[in-house]
Amino acid sequence: MFKRKRIDPDTVEGLEERLIKINRVTKVAKGGRTFSFSALVVVGNKNGIVGLGFGKAKEISEAIRKASKKGRNDLHKINLQRHTIPFAVEAKYGASIVRIIPAAEGTGVIAGNTIRVILEYAGVENILSKTYRSRNAINSGRAVLKALLSMQDPLEMARRRDLTLRTFYN
Repeated sequence: MFKRKRIDPDTVEGLEERLIKINRVTKVAKGGRTFSFSALVVVGNKNGIVGLGFGKAKEISEAIRKASKKGRNDLHKINLQRHTIPFAVEAKYGASIVRIIPAAEGTGVIAGNTIRVILEYAGVENILSKTYRSRNAINSGRAVLKALLSMQDPLEMARRRDLTLRTFYN
């Protein structure tokens, strides 16, 4: 989904998954109504690794299974500092714009339902968030993941620029 090195789900211990949303879609055709389902699932170890999966199928259980598999195959490492993010970040996906802001210890996760679940499964404990325009669960979930992945690790940035961390901060 996003440009970043993916993590093999077999190497990560303690992966948990949670169903965020199920959507029933009805297609009306000449022969009658046809129902299908879509599911959004978050997978994470609550310690900096998170993935988001979306699956569609004719049955609910199959849609959830597909979403879970896609979430496990789309795991990413998130740059966390003391159970929060290092700086405020904003991202847009579709019509949803999500802004997440680091918070002081003891604040908790102040976010809407979809965003809260994704941040908790990523291991974030103290954060503020705001969703603008569309609050669609799928788009806001992907916007949060895009925002989390847009943060870069200071050590990695210094290595790419052939600098030591001391000169990086000066």
